[in-house]
Amino acid sequence: MGSSSGVGNSPFPKWQVAVGVASAGAIGLVGYWYLKSNRSPLFNRLRGASEETVEEPSVSKSKTNDPFEIAQQFKSEGNDAFKSGKYDEAIRFYTKAIETCPTDKKNDLATFFQNRAAAYEQLKKWSAVIDDCTKAIEFNPKYEKALFRRAKARETIKDYENCLDDITCVCLLQNFQNQAALLMADRVLKQLGKIHAEEAMKTRKPVTPSKVYIHNYLSSFSNDPLAKVLLEVGEPLGQGELKGFLKAKLAFATEKYDEIIPACTEEINSSESDSKYIVESLYLRATFYFLCGQFKEALADLTTIIENEEYDYKIRVNALIKRASIYMQTEELQACQKDYETAIEIGPNIADVYHHRGQFKLLMEKINEAREDFQKAVTLNPDYPIAYIQKLYGDYRYALQMQDMGLLFENMENFRKAIKKFPNCSECYILFGQVLAERQSFEEAEDLYKQALKVNPSNPTILVHRGLLLLQWKNDIEGAVKLIREAIELDKKCEFAYETLGTIEVQRGNLLLAIELFNKAIELVRSEMEVVHLFSLRDAAQSQLKVTTLMGIKPQFGGI
Repeated sequence: MGSSSGVGNSPFPKWQVAVGVASAGAIGLVGYWYLKSNRSPLFNRLRGASEETVEEPSVSKSKTNDPFEIAQQFKSEGNDAFKSGKYDEAIRFYTKAIETCPTDKKNDLATFFQNRAAAYEQLKKWSAVIDDCTKAIEFNPKYEKALFRRAKARETIKDYENCLDDITCVCLLQNFQNQAALLMADRVLKQLGKIHAEEAMKTRKPVTPSKVYIHNYLSSFSNDPLAKVLLEVGEPLGQGELKGFLKAKLAFATEKYDEIIPACTEEINSSESDSKYIVESLYLRATFYFLCGQFKEALADLTTIIENEEYDYKIRVNALIKRASIYMQTEELQACQKDYETAIEIGPNIADVYHHRGQFKLLMEKINEAREDFQKAVTLNPDYPIAYIQKLYGDYRYALQMQDMGLLFENMENFRKAIKKFPNCSECYILFGQVLAERQSFEEAEDLYKQALKVNPSNPTILVHRGLLLLQWKNDIEGAVKLIREAIELDKKCEFAYETLGTIEVQRGNLLLAIELFNKAIELVRSEMEVVHLFSLRDAAQSQLKVTTLMGIKPQFGGI
């Protein structure tokens, strides 16, 4: 999990940022609204229903010979039957209205088809609902009620792609004011994200993350038992060809991270049964499997370490922390919690367990429990800045939850003291900067980000946060884009930068560019959970591109 994950997440709600902002600034998806559906012969079906005892409507009851007026009367009778719960009868009347109405009365015909779709909806005849709504939309392309009803039917039958198109049209046409439509859009995007992510993960190739990401992850462990072995220089590395763990050790020292997994595998598969580096190789390989998103392989190595009680308990504890992180990212929350509990049983005085479990508790919105874990981590290791600043963030969240202004002001002062206590820790500046930006103390936040860059000029996420601050503070889109592009130049594997820039390009109406940026981020993230999130953003942008191109609805692009 690591503290770096806390600073790398986008502050925007998932799909809401990936679409044009209308006056309410909410969503954006979209609509290939007129995609043709498979149509069944409705009139044949209606003829088959004529055996029922419902009275067949008759034109002779009308006092007029005007077909349009007769059609309106049939519609009124259909409405009465619908209100009485006589849905089959309502369908008959609406059908007569459709058959009688002049073809030039397009809006009225659209209403008749939409009303009949509503009756079919009550009978849960979803294909008939879709057919009639489609016909209504052909007569009235911007018929919101028909689009919404067809979207509901398509969601019911799990036709998420076409449902997304319909509900996007509704959101855009109603200027993002329909709460039910917004909720449906959110549901559908999540479902589509899961489907697309599952497909993508089958053929996904492992990607070694950037050096900055690896450094941030490793620094989230204050006392990694393998660190001393990796960094010690006592054993000669110079003569002959290095193999196995020694080769992995050199690759680690020279930041040739792509070579680590193969070198560790060579050590583990070595015929020399007396190798003294087996556990170290398993641990290091598991760490890089995890960093590359190869969770299945990482779990296997970590489990081997955890289950061997002869291994050093400190390595087993850290293996449990790493395995818990995998379970968290794969949403196996009970297994995650159990691993943290086991780690505490084995190493009750190891600060890293409490630090990482505190982050897990914070993500689960268990703020008090998170604060207790962070406090324990700080008590066991008071000189570890990342746990210290995470504790202060937990206190901040608690003060907000309790609406305790006194505690909030005290917390702000504690953040400032932490920066003086740990002036060389960029995490302290970044996290406090985020808090101040949320409190709208923009100038002080900007100053903190600048100080963070001085401490750690190679960290691209700082530039991204500065860009987001410019948007929030001054609505300076050009300035924000410039900073985020600098972040990408600094680290071409910074998925946070691609995702954030993608959301901004959507706001600017550059939908093709936004889709390209989201695709780049998808290639770089590691967990399926992150892939789902990014596919949701990309699907939203793609749908918006469809509706703006095909339907002529142009959302009001603006600030985030």
